[in-house]
Amino acid sequence: MKGVELTEAAARRIATIMKSEPDKIALRVAVEGGGCSGFSYKFDLVDSRNDDDVAIERDGATVLVDELSLVYMGGSVIDFVDDLIGQSFQIRNPNAVASCGCGTSFSI
Repeated sequence: MKGVELTEAAARRIATIMKSEPDKIALRVAVEGGGCSGFSYKFDLVDSRNDDDVAIERDGATVLVDELSLVYMGGSVIDFVDDLIGQSFQIRNPNAVASCGCGTSFSI
């Protein structure tokens, strides 16, 4: 199964966020049912790790993805974009055949 990659920009932003949240250890990214395209991404700051979590680490930042979400996210790249329409984490998922305009929902 392919892993998930974290860009330098995403790692930098996660590390910055974690400095202001001393009781949290990582950013969790999960796939949930729902959203305008069938599945959606959920982002949470967490203070513990689950047994089925896969950790993606880069430059002092940690992202946790559970095994079930990894099935849908294999080969994805998590990025942080800061442009005219705002700042956001974005996931480039090669498994998604369609996604919504906001980038948080997709279908397979």
